[in-house]
Amino acid sequence: MEDQYKYNQRGVSATKSEVHEAIKGMDKGLYENAFCKILPDVVGGDDLYCNLMHADTAGTKTSLAYLYWKETGDLDVWKGIAQDALVMNLDDMACVGCVDDIVISSTIGRNKHLITGEVIATIINAATKFRDDMSKFGIGIHLSGGETADVGDIVRTLDVGYTTFARMKRSEVIKNEIKEGDVIVGLASYGQSTYEQRYNGGMGSNGLTSARHDVFAKAYLEKYPESCDPNTPRAVLYTGSKKLTDTIEVDGEQLTIGQLVLSPTRTYLPVIKALLEALPKEINGMVHCTGGGQVKVKNFIQNKRIIKDTLLPIPPLFQLIQEESGTAWREMYQVFNMGHRLELYLPEAFAKKVIAISKSFHIDAQIIGRVESWKGASVVIESPYGKFEY
Repeated sequence: MEDQYKYNQRGVSATKSEVHEAIKGMDKGLYENAFCKILPDVVGGDDLYCNLMHADTAGTKTSLAYLYWKETGDLDVWKGIAQDALVMNLDDMACVGCVDDIVISSTIGRNKHLITGEVIATIINAATKFRDDMSKFGIGIHLSGGETADVGDIVRTLDVGYTTFARMKRSEVIKNEIKEGDVIVGLASYGQSTYEQRYNGGMGSNGLTSARHDVFAKAYLEKYPESCDPNTPRAVLYTGSKKLTDTIEVDGEQLTIGQLVLSPTRTYLPVIKALLEALPKEINGMVHCTGGGQVKVKNFIQNKRIIKDTLLPIPPLFQLIQEESGTAWREMYQVFNMGHRLELYLPEAFAKKVIAISKSFHIDAQIIGRVESWKGASVVIESPYGKFEY
């Protein structure tokens, strides 16, 4: 079965082409290429400032967390889901230079028949802890409450989302003015940073529908039919060979496969704050490699060719997904981050500084490519498994 056909059968898309078509006529805000939409300062009415508002969820990662919780009774898995939903907002905002005084509101929809109050409490408390952890790095996050609704008629298990808001100076916005001659520094999504408690497999909150069904065994469909859309053909549901509790050794640590795939989305906030302090004007662009994986940057360039030819090693998680699914490598790079989920675009003279700051947090980093002039927009991946152009 062709990969794109399989993704469509599962009701997901690597490119979100229908979404992009639906919003193509919308106002792009003050800066067309900025990673987040930047609005005029409608709050303060000051032309020197701007406003940002962002919304995102943990996606279908909650469905995998539900399976793991039901199988193991481990409530801690829900702490990672809170972080997933938060980071998918906060790190997107960080890519335009916003790393402080961010207001957050949650929207949680649950099926009360299946999701207990303990789960909800774990998620809410985890958000509070994440705020407290980030405050140690001078990152101000303000929790304003939110809505938790029992909506079992429309949510099969649980949906966790956040909306974030901030006001910042326009002069501090990173507008993604990516230039010919810039190098690209990639920051690893895997390993264990100084502010993480254990090894992170590198998974964000994108590609989880494919990862869950490609890696884990059909028995989960029979046991937990509520974890899937009943309109999806059975042939593409839970087609892998692994159990959630099967183990794998990574960097000398024993992890279950479930824990590896459920690794919380790494936040780069502490690193980005340090980078902005050290290089306040030298960074031309930042991209959070979320939906669209290594091709995400294509949405933020014109008349540029992005060449990524010295990528970081592919970590065990993505090797496992490819081996279980047989997905073509071209599609893997378009669905998953494949080893780095943050990339910076800047003159080569400043690359060593970025790498040193990243490594001070025990996050590997290196120059992974460069920017060339081009007619149109193109991304080229040169990997051990082939050369792919998008």
